[in-house]
Amino acid sequence: MGLTPIKLPYQSAKNRLFGIQPRMSSSFQQIPTFNINDPYSHERQVNRRNSRRNNALPINMLVSNQRKISNSRLTVIIFGVVALIAGLILSSVPWVHYIILKNLKLWNGTLSYHYWQKPGVLRLTKVFIFNVTNPDGFLTNGEKPKLQEIGPFVYKENMEKVNIRFNDNGTVTYQHKKILEFMPELSIIKNDEIKLTVPNIPLLTLTTQANSLPGILKHSLSAILRFSNLTPFKHVTPQQLVFGYDDPLTSLANTYYPKGKRPPKKMGLFLMRNGTLDEVSTIYTGHNGMENFGLLDRVNGMSELPFWKGSCNSIKASEGSFFPPREFTKSDLVHVYDKDLCRVWALRYRKDIIKDGVTAGYYTPDDNLLETVEKNADNACFCEDDTQCTIKGLQYIGPCQYNAPVYLSFPHFYNADPKLLDDVEGLSPDQEKHETFFKIQPRLGVPLEARVKVQLNLKVEQSTIYPTSDFRSITFPIMWLEEGVGDLPDNIRRWVYMATTFADAAVPLFTYGLILVGALSLVGVFVRTYHQLVFSRENIERGRQSILRRGSSILVNGQQRLLIVRDSYQRISNNVQETDVDAQQLLP
Repeated sequence: MGLTPIKLPYQSAKNRLFGIQPRMSSSFQQIPTFNINDPYSHERQVNRRNSRRNNALPINMLVSNQRKISNSRLTVIIFGVVALIAGLILSSVPWVHYIILKNLKLWNGTLSYHYWQKPGVLRLTKVFIFNVTNPDGFLTNGEKPKLQEIGPFVYKENMEKVNIRFNDNGTVTYQHKKILEFMPELSIIKNDEIKLTVPNIPLLTLTTQANSLPGILKHSLSAILRFSNLTPFKHVTPQQLVFGYDDPLTSLANTYYPKGKRPPKKMGLFLMRNGTLDEVSTIYTGHNGMENFGLLDRVNGMSELPFWKGSCNSIKASEGSFFPPREFTKSDLVHVYDKDLCRVWALRYRKDIIKDGVTAGYYTPDDNLLETVEKNADNACFCEDDTQCTIKGLQYIGPCQYNAPVYLSFPHFYNADPKLLDDVEGLSPDQEKHETFFKIQPRLGVPLEARVKVQLNLKVEQSTIYPTSDFRSITFPIMWLEEGVGDLPDNIRRWVYMATTFADAAVPLFTYGLILVGALSLVGVFVRTYHQLVFSRENIERGRQSILRRGSSILVNGQQRLLIVRDSYQRISNNVQETDVDAQQLLP
């Protein structure tokens, strides 16, 4: 009786790639039957056992008895494909930028909203007052006023936004609430322990404005003032000058002026800055586009200011909390508005700087901001008459200060006409000390640091009215202040760092790392599969010798082929006509 042939199943390319071993059918598992009349039958059985021991190539290693899939290989392939696709997608779309902008836009619950609503930063206002040391010499001897800078008197500004209302057009309406708290530990002296000599602002305002009155009215006013005991200079404490003192002229004006033009009952430079401000502001939240993010839409319900003419009334500016990101605007100019400035100020980008590991744009006031009309025609709409815009470095703010002859400048007349410095003694402008600046992160539009430095001046015109007839025409410095933020809260600073510096480094590493890992995983699988398909002549020969020793016969289809999978040898059949052959025919 002859041997029962062993059928070696065909293995597809998919099975080879995924490591699937073919399952033997029952016919493949039959034990060969030997002829009992063959005297060498027993010897062949012994040789077969020895062959298994010596060559370690038993028949069950040629074809697996179980159909198994390599879980590890399949896992690697799936991981590689997912990582590669994810890396390609993430590297082609600004996904981190989308997440950042989503959290940057103002809406209730975002980190930016909490920072905007109640910043939690140490916002300081530093006040420097000019003490006049020679008031009599100035009035009677024609001396220049000698000014002594006293300060700083430091106030902590506790600020939050109240009465917040989100609108359907992508804006939010609110009011500012500011509480100024004196900080004696940061000040040179307590603000109520020293007396300073300063110009009598209400009196000098009255006499300057009265110059336009008919002569008979001026004489009448002069006669009345003789009985008032008012003098051109007044002795006050810093506390009184900042937060107000009783003055008969302001009290009268509060009583008899028209309702919309009434000044407070007291005279104080910060009198209207403490508490909830009357001004109602509306800004863009960024939901309808980041080009207007943080910019004012309305002030007190109006789309422009009521103080000036034409384009000077524009309120297209930030209120200081956020600015449109520069990567959206592509502009070197940003604009900021503050009620005390009475107008929009243009700030120009100067350079990039690094603060706390984060890149920021350094902005200072535009060179033409306080330029004369002759050199900057755009400033003409800030001038009510030809006398108000003839000197570089001054900005008339009377329309929002009850029409008082009040002018803003930079401290110590920095970047102003030298004539202003020549009229007084004791001023020394310095760029580092007196220049306004903003450090704005260009991608987020968040100010990392800001210092607004302005000086309040009283422009006096000599009058024949007593008791100011000896007070010469002059632009008289009263005080200057610095307000702003030095450092962001820790949580905001970390968020800004993560969204900029860290993201710039981590995102490319992450996305391209996914691509690299995915590609290497797939390449590794295919390389390993390729090596498993390489035929080893030595191992094939050993397999063939093993078959011969067992005395088995095999099925062939044209050309014999053995497939090596790991340490097993499997027969590939093309499912064509099967033929029994003697094992000796396999020998070369």
